[in-house]
Amino acid sequence: MRNQTVNIIMQTLSEKNEREKRHSVEVAKWAKEIGVAMGLSVQKVKEIELAGLLHDIGKIAIKEDILNKPGKLTEEEYDEIKRHPESGYHILKSVDEYSSLARCVLEHHERFDGKGYPKGIKGSQISLIARIIAVADAFEAMIAQRPYRKSLTEEMAIEEIKKNANTQFDPEIVTAFLKIFDKS
Repeated sequence: MRNQTVNIIMQTLSEKNEREKRHSVEVAKWAKEIGVAMGLSVQKVKEIELAGLLHDIGKIAIKEDILNKPGKLTEEEYDEIKRHPESGYHILKSVDEYSSLARCVLEHHERFDGKGYPKGIKGSQISLIARIIAVADAFEAMIAQRPYRKSLTEEMAIEEIKKNANTQFDPEIVTAFLKIFDKS
């Protein structure tokens, strides 16, 4: 029944905001590709892909007008957005089938240098899957069209990811991410 509840929450979030649905599908795709580029097991890659799909499940608790706001968020609105990893953690922790992903969801906005949220942890204190999701999430957010800003080209977004290796992102994850584009 709780598993069904997670599915209903994801469906409701998708209906509430089509952009969030597309974002989660794309993050899952990029995260899976990073896992493959890292040479992780098929089982681990499946886990990463599922975490990518569920990483923003906590946004169900955010008001629609904030999720769909076309302009810059106020500090108060941004604080509400920043609560979504914890909300997602609590949702997934309560479902045995997804409880192993709860920590990944909680930590996907942590930064490699410790300046992220909600816990301010750094480096390998952050779960591997959360570090992968962080890169996939940031890349997808940069290349996606948003009502409040223009999207970046893939090349520009890749440069931004590279520039933030070792601060925002784990440099080993960035190296694996770059392999996705190195098809020569």
